[in-house]
Amino acid sequence: MTRVAIVGGKRTPFVKAGGVFQNQSLLDLSKHAVLETVRSTKVDPNAVDEVAFSSVLFDPRFPNLAREIVLRTELPNRTPGHFLSNNCISGLVAASFVSDSIRTGRIQCGIAGGAESMSRPTLTFHPKAEQFFLRLNKARSVGQKLSAAFGYRPSFALPQVPSPKEPSTGKTMGQHCELMAQEFHISRDAQDQWAYESHQKAAAAVESGVFDKEIAPLNGVTADNLVRKDTSLEKLSKLRPVFERSEKGTLTAGNSSALTDGASAVCLMSESLAKSQGLEILGFVSLFEFAAVDPNEGLLMAPGLAVPALLSRVGKGVGDIDLFEIHEAFSAQVLCNLQAWEKGWAAHPEVAPIGAIPREKINIHGGSIALGHPFAATGGRLLLSAAHALRDTGKKSALISICAAGAMAGAVLVERD
Repeated sequence: MTRVAIVGGKRTPFVKAGGVFQNQSLLDLSKHAVLETVRSTKVDPNAVDEVAFSSVLFDPRFPNLAREIVLRTELPNRTPGHFLSNNCISGLVAASFVSDSIRTGRIQCGIAGGAESMSRPTLTFHPKAEQFFLRLNKARSVGQKLSAAFGYRPSFALPQVPSPKEPSTGKTMGQHCELMAQEFHISRDAQDQWAYESHQKAAAAVESGVFDKEIAPLNGVTADNLVRKDTSLEKLSKLRPVFERSEKGTLTAGNSSALTDGASAVCLMSESLAKSQGLEILGFVSLFEFAAVDPNEGLLMAPGLAVPALLSRVGKGVGDIDLFEIHEAFSAQVLCNLQAWEKGWAAHPEVAPIGAIPREKINIHGGSIALGHPFAATGGRLLLSAAHALRDTGKKSALISICAAGAMAGAVLVERD
């Protein structure tokens, strides 16, 4: 099977929801990332065989977001577009779809990515209100309309924002992570320390221009705006817990990723086509691994299975990996999984520990706590960050890990020759 090369990609700045991108739709953000990816890589639009794009906050006005991107950019209208959605691993699922298609020879080049407009989520109504409006819409005669109208209640006029609760458990992701922190004895101080270091590393990366090569400015916005260079452990320690109000609460707005708007896209290509076109190969996507656990075992603990499984499949250990890009949904989530990888996880004794991951190898330019987390766009950001970091440091391998709602996770290995 052919090797799958990363030949480039772009992302919008990641910005706080309700801010500078509040007038940008999901489609606007998506189009920008894909269009700038094509332009920056200098890939012939006619060479792009397929687009796989993802989102978590579904917009019913664009039921196939990927196809709408194709039809509204310079890509040929004959290019198929596939929409995918799987919570925070959506971007990785899109990349795996394109990667597998290239690896098996079905296509030679594809664009994968994801976007989220948390500023403009699709609103819904209470189920009873939805039934009322459907009945009213189906009514044909005046009598039918009047009969349906008598069922109206004032509360029907109040729209509902997407629920943050896990459908199968009724708990929010933050509430689940509080339970994980208690199980693994992750202290508030340790969580704040992780968040502080994420911001410090991200701020240093911004100052040195690390992200300039991957960010495509949009509407005058040139950089991520969630990085807090001036934060301190003292400031972080003063924030109140937001998911657990009792003395057990440890998760705050400071040690959790923020609601974020943004989009990312990555161009993947067969090694032979990339070389024949003289394109720079940033790295190769070697292997994907996905895993799932019972939500009640730990909603964000599936990386505890995905990463060991990936390493086992490639016959490598922690010491063989140069860099790790671990998605920071919450500081506690990262610290819980680090502990499970190092010492094992009681809920899954069949999974052997992989050992401690040196901190200096993890998120060398900061993570989602500092940079933001537009759900479906995080996978593309991490692929770009890993590929660029390998090229800039001269390292050979990077492992990406992302947890997701639904108690799932994705991991991917990126390598350079």
